[in-house]
Amino acid sequence: MAARRRRRIVDAMTSDITDIALPTIGYEDDRNPGEAHRALAEAQRQGPIALGPYGPEVLSYDLVRTVLRDSRFVIPKGIGLVVQGIRSGPVWDRVTKLLLNLDGAEHQRLRRLVAKAFTPRAAERMRGACVEFITELVDRHLAGGSCDFVADIARSYPIPIICSLLGAPREDWSLFSDWSAELAKALSVNVVEHELTILRAWEGLEGYVEGLIAARRRSLTDDLISELIRAEDDSDRLTHDELVNLAVILLNAGTDTTRNQLAAAVQALTDYPDQWELLAAHPELAPQAVEEVMRHSPINFRVLRKTVVDVELGGVLFPTGSLVIANTAAANRDPGVYDDPERLDITREGAPAMLTFGGGVHYCLGAHLARIELAEALRVITAKMSNPRRAGPAPWKPITELSGPTTLPIAFETRLAS
Repeated sequence: MAARRRRRIVDAMTSDITDIALPTIGYEDDRNPGEAHRALAEAQRQGPIALGPYGPEVLSYDLVRTVLRDSRFVIPKGIGLVVQGIRSGPVWDRVTKLLLNLDGAEHQRLRRLVAKAFTPRAAERMRGACVEFITELVDRHLAGGSCDFVADIARSYPIPIICSLLGAPREDWSLFSDWSAELAKALSVNVVEHELTILRAWEGLEGYVEGLIAARRRSLTDDLISELIRAEDDSDRLTHDELVNLAVILLNAGTDTTRNQLAAAVQALTDYPDQWELLAAHPELAPQAVEEVMRHSPINFRVLRKTVVDVELGGVLFPTGSLVIANTAAANRDPGVYDDPERLDITREGAPAMLTFGGGVHYCLGAHLARIELAEALRVITAKMSNPRRAGPAPWKPITELSGPTTLPIAFETRLAS
């Protein structure tokens, strides 16, 4: 499968790419992030560009940052669906209407309107809820001295936060949890296999959100949907369909990414117990810890872009229409930019910003909220648990899709209150 996909991508390019002997990266089904990072580091030592399972991958910090921020690179219509040979159908129709699939004037318009509801102040209002929900989850498992962090804590943590943002009541949290897990498959590498599940979840969420929108139009409140309804720019407002699509993005991007990144962060800190204890002793380091774990242990390794003109990168010419993979995980560990990049150090200073949230016009709209969610969770977890250690294997989902541990059994002691 990987070889066929690679040929399909490369055959669409000119000989400027195919005639160059690029180092190769073979991590398509890798579920061990350590091995994937080692493979990327080896390829990076040979040059800033390599050939991965789905085409050429840019590896160096400077070149990845260029791909993310340069207007000559755009998000290809359909994103990951294209490399699976999907260019039409009900999933395609829905995915291609989402904000993360748009570019140019249409994207600028929507982004301008939506940004009014995704401000740092709006995210800050959720800090108390983050502390409340993570404390409730952690306290359930303290007495036992062990848990599967993924199943018992991380999987449930973002759902009540997103529901609170949308104004959905507690009794509907389980619905949102199920929809989130099923919608995440729309961004996997096996969309055809999961098409019916994806569409069923999408239709269920759309119907629910339409009910929320109708209720908010009758009586605006202080939740996100009300803020999006209020959003206006030069008399321009979001349409009904745009409001529904934004809620879909919020559930998908705001739950699966947070739950996976939190689990990856806890795994990394468990492997570096000195950093766990440092954070417990100095909770003010939590914002720095978030930046460092997202640099060191990201759950999204790469993003896909397409050239709209001929572009030269690192001595390689990418003709118009070329698909380019910006490997943010490799960039986050570029030894030319980060001192001892394999080391997890929550006191790291003077390093450039990690690229896990993307860059340029497609920089993650929910970054403010995600940082607060992760920082407060790590504060609470390290404050309540001590001496963390792995209690079993922690395999990850395939690195080529939104990844993260599928299970993370840990043991610990309850930290005595000082």
